[in-house]
Amino acid sequence: MTEPAIPLPERIDFLLVEGFSALAFFSTVEPLRVANRLAAQPLFAWRLHSADGEPVAASSGMRVVVDAPLAALDPPGTLIVCAGFHPERGLGRAGLAVLRRFGRGGGRFGAIDTGIVLLAQAGVAGPGPVAIHWEAESGFREAWPQIAVADALYTLSERLFSCAGGTAALDMMLERIARAHGLAFANAVAEQFIHDRIRPAGEGQRMAAGQRLAIRDPHLLRAIAAMEAQLDLPLRSADLARQAGVGVRRLERLFLAHLGVSPQRHYRRLRLERARVLLETTDLRVLDVALATGFDSASALTRDLRRAFGITATAARRGTRFARATTAE
Repeated sequence: MTEPAIPLPERIDFLLVEGFSALAFFSTVEPLRVANRLAAQPLFAWRLHSADGEPVAASSGMRVVVDAPLAALDPPGTLIVCAGFHPERGLGRAGLAVLRRFGRGGGRFGAIDTGIVLLAQAGVAGPGPVAIHWEAESGFREAWPQIAVADALYTLSERLFSCAGGTAALDMMLERIARAHGLAFANAVAEQFIHDRIRPAGEGQRMAAGQRLAIRDPHLLRAIAAMEAQLDLPLRSADLARQAGVGVRRLERLFLAHLGVSPQRHYRRLRLERARVLLETTDLRVLDVALATGFDSASALTRDLRRAFGITATAARRGTRFARATTAE
């Protein structure tokens, strides 16, 4: 009597792009390790790749040794692309060609944080919906308006899964494990990380404005929501007050009492923060970034960036996630 065959482990390849988020990467690979341990058999097997086979630096500066260059990748299987700021700098034409060949050979793709940018560049992202870190969302929409973007922690489809990065990667992988091996098993994996629930894909990435800013006044929250929804053509104070349901002077008093600034000053800060993100995460011209965030010219944007953050638009363009962690944050 022959013993039942042990199923082959699911093969997963990772492409680490210079400046990738270490937290997001480990949140992706660690559930696979724990699943293998709890199952007492290899459910998953993985290899790490970089564009040239050399060690890759994460956004924290930590360097990770990989197993092989991307050119050694063979379909089928699953390739997860892990990226951070400026993902477009991580692969040249040859690397993008490897992604296309992998897709044509029946490979599946995953994207962590801004990894979806590389898949879009290679033409293998499909129509969406896809998930991307909220800071990079507006730039991605500008560059690929034909690809639907979900305001979600992650998305899962037959040929592509994607997530916003950070701890959303953990929930996405737990959901994949649940679909393949059952919810009870996935919950057991989650418990190993002191993770009390698997967040559903559709949960929003950001805290609600009231929670994020520690305010509860409904008029103030309506005004802030109106600002965040219209950064390219800033509303006048009278229009903001009308949408908030109060008079202009009342709105000014609310902003000063809760946030310590005037409405227009808070509005300008939101626009500058969006401009900085676009400069850091896209190749849009400075003028295009200025117009997308409500400034009349590139010089006006640069002037206000210097006043607010002590940097120029050029310096913001050179920014990295590591630089943000050690300066602005």
